[in-house]
Amino acid sequence: MTLPTYSPTRCIEPSLSWQARERLLLAPYAMFSIHSEGRAVQEESHPYRGPFQRDRDRVLHSAAFRRLSGKMQVFTGDMGDYHRTRLTHTNEVASLARTVGRTLRLNEDLIEAMALLHDIGHPPFGHCGEDVLDACVKDHGGFSHNAFALELVNRIEQRHTSYPGLNLTHEVLEGQQFRSDKNGGTVPMLEIQVVDACDSIAYDAHDLDDALKLGLLHWNQLQGLGLVQRGMRFTSLDQGNTAHRRQILVHSLIDLQMGDFIQHAMLQLADATELDSKSVQDVGIQLQMSPELESDKRELEAFLFEQVYRHPRLIEVRSRAAIRLNQLFRLLKAYPQRLPERFKRMVNESGIEHTVAIYLAGMTDRFCDEQYVAMVELGRESAQDWS
Repeated sequence: MTLPTYSPTRCIEPSLSWQARERLLLAPYAMFSIHSEGRAVQEESHPYRGPFQRDRDRVLHSAAFRRLSGKMQVFTGDMGDYHRTRLTHTNEVASLARTVGRTLRLNEDLIEAMALLHDIGHPPFGHCGEDVLDACVKDHGGFSHNAFALELVNRIEQRHTSYPGLNLTHEVLEGQQFRSDKNGGTVPMLEIQVVDACDSIAYDAHDLDDALKLGLLHWNQLQGLGLVQRGMRFTSLDQGNTAHRRQILVHSLIDLQMGDFIQHAMLQLADATELDSKSVQDVGIQLQMSPELESDKRELEAFLFEQVYRHPRLIEVRSRAAIRLNQLFRLLKAYPQRLPERFKRMVNESGIEHTVAIYLAGMTDRFCDEQYVAMVELGRESAQDWS
């Protein structure tokens, strides 16, 4: 999906507090708000909020963001209420990314806006739901949660304005575009790199935490993992009750990765103090962990893929979800009159397949289940409902 054309928005009053704060706190290689390429629809500057702060608020107050509380991260609601949802994961990523951004003197407001946005396009039932929708519309452009996030904020979400979308800045959308297509090989802004790294740090540690809590993993399965062993060196992991051990482990995994990433990033940026944000991209600086920790991280992720994401209990949940989403898609495609009025109006512009896909993608897990019961199961009992 291509980004809209932007009109740069320049601040009229150079003494605004957010500008002064950035000049005081940010490193030269950070993305300064004053250098933003602006918005698709030009707006007046706000007296006490910078453009990226306003983007953060627009994402935070959007309907799509609120729905993340009802969308699974890895585990569904019928497995308990301890584990992460898309919303709790998003908040955890934003917290970690802001910490890194502040330490590296990057633009914390831009980082927070991109972090809150990064998973907003996820459909119900996580990556399973994404795979189903992608298969359903494979001949009509396919489906990607990262691309759908851009469509949400550019076209579907509605503010108090006369035009659709959230009218976010070019830089925030660029961060999401990078997640969608990796930006054609171009090295992204440092702020984008930080959000991407912290997303990975968060879900590695927290998926392990949730899997242990739910009994999908046992402690003896973790003993050979390098990253776990590193954490055990500095903690009394073998002592105390199970809940305490799990909390110590998760804290250690996050602290190890965050500390290593920040330390390595500082070394990479040591010679970049005379470069601005664009110049850092041009010279190709890519922030990363040390090779040793990165290797251990890949080992942990391979373990999680085999032992958690492909666990029989999760496969069963995903199979049921896949059947329901498939049937809902086919039913709504055949009977578009069942779509809400807003989506009926989209059919002529976007096509029935794409319209049904984005309607389903916006659902929470529970609402998707409710619609399945209402439309499919009850529909079987009374065929006249579909006439």
